[in-house]
Amino acid sequence: MHQHNHHSHIMKKGLMLAGFTFSFLAAATAQQVKYTVGNNNWDADSLGNHRAVVTFNGTDKVARVVIPWRRRDEHPELKRIIIQDAQTQKKITNVKTLVLNREQGDICFEPASGKGNYYIYYLPYKNEGRSNYPRGVYLTPEQTADNNWLQSVTATIKPNAIVKELEAVDAFNTFYPMEVIATVAEQQQLLLKHPAAGYLVFPEDRQFPIKMTDDLPQRWIQKGPSQAFAGEADKGEYYTFQLGVYARNEMKDVQISFADLTSTTGKTIPAAQLNCINTNGTTYDAQPFANKVNVAAGKIQAMWCGIDVPQTATPGTYKGIVTIKAADMPAMPVRLTLTVTNKLAVNSGFNEPWKQTRLKWLNSTLAQDNAVIAPYTALELKDSVISLLGRKVGINKDGFPAQIQTFFTPEMTSLSTQAKNIFTEPVHFHFTSAATGKDLKWESQGWQITSKDAGKISWKAINTTAGLQMEVNASLEFDGFIDYTVKVTALDEVGLKEITMHLPFDKGAAKYMMGLNQKGGVRPEKIDWKWDVKSKNQDGAWIGDVNAGLQFTLRDENYVRPLNTNFYLQKPLLLPTSWGNGDKGGITIGEKGKAILVNSYSGERTMHKGDVLYYNFHLIITPFHPVNTDFQWATRFYHKYNNLDSIKATGATVVNIHHGNEINPWINYPFIEWKKMKDYIDVAHSKGLKVKIYNTVRELSDHAWETFPLRSLGHEVYSPGKGGGFSWLQEHVGKDYIAAWFVPEFKDAAIINSGMNRWHNYYVEGMNWLVQNVGIDGIYLDDVAFDRITMKRIKRVLTQDGHPGIIDLHSANQYNKTDGFINSGMLYMEHFPYLNRLWFGEYFDYENNDPDFFLTEVSGIPFGLMGEMLQDGGNQWRGMVYGMTNRMPWTENSDPRPIWKVWDDFGMQGTKMIGYWVDNNPVKTNNPLVPATIYKKDGAVLISLASWAKEDTTIKLSIDWKALGIDPAKAVITAPDIRNFQQGQVFDKDAAIPVAKNKGWLLIIR
Repeated sequence: MHQHNHHSHIMKKGLMLAGFTFSFLAAATAQQVKYTVGNNNWDADSLGNHRAVVTFNGTDKVARVVIPWRRRDEHPELKRIIIQDAQTQKKITNVKTLVLNREQGDICFEPASGKGNYYIYYLPYKNEGRSNYPRGVYLTPEQTADNNWLQSVTATIKPNAIVKELEAVDAFNTFYPMEVIATVAEQQQLLLKHPAAGYLVFPEDRQFPIKMTDDLPQRWIQKGPSQAFAGEADKGEYYTFQLGVYARNEMKDVQISFADLTSTTGKTIPAAQLNCINTNGTTYDAQPFANKVNVAAGKIQAMWCGIDVPQTATPGTYKGIVTIKAADMPAMPVRLTLTVTNKLAVNSGFNEPWKQTRLKWLNSTLAQDNAVIAPYTALELKDSVISLLGRKVGINKDGFPAQIQTFFTPEMTSLSTQAKNIFTEPVHFHFTSAATGKDLKWESQGWQITSKDAGKISWKAINTTAGLQMEVNASLEFDGFIDYTVKVTALDEVGLKEITMHLPFDKGAAKYMMGLNQKGGVRPEKIDWKWDVKSKNQDGAWIGDVNAGLQFTLRDENYVRPLNTNFYLQKPLLLPTSWGNGDKGGITIGEKGKAILVNSYSGERTMHKGDVLYYNFHLIITPFHPVNTDFQWATRFYHKYNNLDSIKATGATVVNIHHGNEINPWINYPFIEWKKMKDYIDVAHSKGLKVKIYNTVRELSDHAWETFPLRSLGHEVYSPGKGGGFSWLQEHVGKDYIAAWFVPEFKDAAIINSGMNRWHNYYVEGMNWLVQNVGIDGIYLDDVAFDRITMKRIKRVLTQDGHPGIIDLHSANQYNKTDGFINSGMLYMEHFPYLNRLWFGEYFDYENNDPDFFLTEVSGIPFGLMGEMLQDGGNQWRGMVYGMTNRMPWTENSDPRPIWKVWDDFGMQGTKMIGYWVDNNPVKTNNPLVPATIYKKDGAVLISLASWAKEDTTIKLSIDWKALGIDPAKAVITAPDIRNFQQGQVFDKDAAIPVAKNKGWLLIIR
């Protein structure tokens, strides 16, 4: 069973699982209650995950039992009880509940088989909603008892049945020991024993993560609060422990401070080696992290602490003091004793994650250096021009771009010596005075470099005008990402009629557009767009041609990355104060003089002395690199966990392992069955296949070892939400989360992550661990909930030491209400420099969109990428115009193998792709609705034709034979026979070629 290995390692110290017994003396009754776990020996989906096994030895017609179940769920009286006869498995209908509360259940029932065992299920539910997004609904009480029997049940009946055990359906579902609640009486006694304390501290071992925040566990009543904790760690281990803080009165700003740990022989583990993840650390972008922890009265907070034991530590016993302090409350010292063994921990203990060793990863800075990633080249600065792969940026004296140029051939297959300008004049702002109606004149002192390395150059400029100062801080990175922070400060009161930024695009670099309510395609003549953050994830656009373009996005200092993929409306964009200016801001795009002017305006406002506005923006220069067509022809994905021999037989070269299967069962947590995954990958490598796995951040499996430590961080890692979802989440996480994807087969329930947080550090470290220990060849990303900082780090660890580090990105079309009408290409453009292939994607309509939509939103070509088709297998005729097939074994009706065979028979390696979008393409058709793309090599050419015409049509080819290098006198046009694609035939050079609606041809001329 998969559920078992989740806990199989941590249950030591008198706690055993899978049918073994946990026991303690229940205060409510004199009997002993055992906690056991089953091996999924009943149907949890109809009976729930928990039952009391009750033994009846009497002769009465009514059995009465008092179950001291100590439940953490609220309102047990509103939930159904189902009683089963253990002998016959039949449901008992004659049941009467006397008391149902959180502490106990007092229940009478008819013991149908007389003496023996009976099962009382006390949290039965049913799943409603979609199978992958279930709603666990707890059944309400029902009246099934016969009236005469009910009347025979009187209060004089004494309890005559005993609780044999409280059993969870499996180890993963048990409440023992940390979710067995203390009774109200026990809690009151505890407080009477410690009358003066504003808070109590319960140090707790790492193997018992604190799970409840509203209830004390009974375990703490038995142990009592303490100001001492002892543990044992190996040399080099990251050793974690918890300080459970129970706030009797409200606590503000809880801080944990550490002193050196010292041994009897005078050796020390310095205080700097100790930390508390709840209050301090390092952010995902390598900044210092500090968090204020407040604990409301009556609540419990787990403070997770870590000791980074040096590898060189001398074995022995170390002692020191950990101090807990809250504002206006007395500090409390906790004596810490750590015994360091003579053993050297393997890999800091990271290979035993059930010991919570990987919490260290939350503060990792792995791969944060801005080292240049292949195929990019180091930045070069000469005078005021910075050069990068295929692009140049000139900087004006005010710090803004004077010009941006690209150097790619129109085919996108190589770099060119020919510059293509993106702008007609420098990027600039207009600040228009309300008093005069005229633009304020800015003075600039020029710009200075503030930092410079191979991967990033930063500069700053100060510009001034009457009453205003503008501080420009900018940086350009090796991939073409430009970040502008524009801080405008009022030195006096200034009335402004308008503030605008102008991006004056050259017409040659403004043919296509996506963003600002536009699906990808030819740019409309006029755009008039207004901010609407409540319902639209839109703050910019991409404008460009295939070999030159620019994405711009408008931000301010409060920008937070919104949630995406179905959850935009739950955490939308924040309106930038500067650009938005209430409802006054917007963007117009249209022809102005020589330029296509992008005019980002923010309307009228008065700035008072000392006011500050941030007019920040990002520019991303496209394309990123030439298209790698040879990689496209040679790399063929098989997107399913399957037998490796049968995969190899298809001709696929790379296997994508999704989640929800035997070697990667848990979503975004490939660390539990990693040995099975490694075995599979080793065999794949021996057969010449590569293996990539599904692993991203956006949601995280409930099987993650770190679930409860992460919950202790409040909303840092998990989004706030209304809870619900699958039963395990409701029973153990409780409330305040968003339930995400669910895999019924594995009962894997995920929780939505909150956006940009320290889990991304863990993610980078986890990828590094997978490359080193499991040998993965890359990852398959299913939409992305992190930014380019994390993407760069991932690419670095995936490609280290010569590993291939292939990344392909799938996106479901985000242009809809729940995703805030953003184009997938817009949303993910910052990641494109690090991807090897696109799979866009679900809900893309391959039948009813025009060629420009495919070119810009699906193919990846204007960005230096290539793609594959997904929805219903796509349209194989149209796909080949962009060099796209679909992938194995995605849909029945669209097997790519016949086209792969054509590629191999023709010899696609080394061909030059010339798309229909290239003006001097040597092969054209006489119908613009039937475009032609060619794949050319010495003495031969493969022509791909596809029709977007409304009905069947015929076309003629016009061929520049000289450019093809083929003698027309000897040329033959052959349509090879391709299963489910076309019937083989030969065409005359001047033939009218019939093209069926929505279909096309692959033709070979030799």
